[in-house]
Amino acid sequence: MTTLAERSRTAAGSDFAELGRRINAAGLLRRRPGYYAVRLSLVLGALVAGWAAFFVIGSSWWVLAVAVFLAVAFAQTALVAHDLAHRQVFRTNRPSSRAGLIAGNLAIGMSYGYWMDKHTKHHANPNHDDLDPDVGPGVLVWSREAAAGKGFLTRYQAYFFFPLLTLLGLSLKRDSIRWLVEKRKPLEGALLGVHLVAYSAAVFLVLSPLQALAFLVINQAVFGVYLGMTFAPNHKGMPHPTGAEDFLRKQVLTSRNVRGGLVVDAALGGLNYQIEHHLFPAMPTPNLRRAQPIVQAYCAEIGVSYEMTSLTDSYGQALRHLHDVGTDLRNSP
Repeated sequence: MTTLAERSRTAAGSDFAELGRRINAAGLLRRRPGYYAVRLSLVLGALVAGWAAFFVIGSSWWVLAVAVFLAVAFAQTALVAHDLAHRQVFRTNRPSSRAGLIAGNLAIGMSYGYWMDKHTKHHANPNHDDLDPDVGPGVLVWSREAAAGKGFLTRYQAYFFFPLLTLLGLSLKRDSIRWLVEKRKPLEGALLGVHLVAYSAAVFLVLSPLQALAFLVINQAVFGVYLGMTFAPNHKGMPHPTGAEDFLRKQVLTSRNVRGGLVVDAALGGLNYQIEHHLFPAMPTPNLRRAQPIVQAYCAEIGVSYEMTSLTDSYGQALRHLHDVGTDLRNSP
């Protein structure tokens, strides 16, 4: 005889299948080649325009404006690499990987293979304390248990969050190099090396030493802050799963969406529809907006909490969570 608990598990297991049928019926998993042709062209154009302006302006303090522009272009390139990794652009792995290596390793100096390996683990177990590398112990700590025994930085980490984001770009480059050495990826390593050499040569040969230093600091700091602010609203401060949840609940309950119009969509690369993205990672970015009301209505139908907030409040929730993690440390003698 089937028990009530078994029937509940069966029903829960079928929830995602039913949602998948509704999404498929709406045609939202179909490729959008026209959209990506335009988006990739715009991002490539921004990179070319940024570097062209860099060489035209040359040794002038006005070049610092180019540093900011290129930082934004780098972040948008990283968002394109994200879509490539999820096969939103191309159906098969080979063209996705080739384009990803160009966007990641060559254009912005971040290993596509390293990031894909890390991000795949995140998608499999979002916000899981032991299995999600994005919430694993590091400079920032995301649970009170992991905070035990930490020092001053963890006590007041909410105040250091945005300043630390300025180092994110450099951290990704460092971790990329370590991963490439460990995994022995010669092609990726060569492409990353070309970027680092060409970037450094351009900056130090064209600019004066002081201008070069200022350009590097501003370019990498803005890139890190932009990239961090793109990913920070999505899961930080959301529940941490136990591992017993079914796929739909594991993805929905650990994610939050960010309200906003087309400007927010473009700035965050569609990651403001984080719930829909986690449920359907291969869904092309422009379809996420259309999937959102379907997913939200379905979650209400089956009694699953669906979190959606403003951009500023999403940062507030993340910062409050970081501050709460350090409570025990601040209260200890």
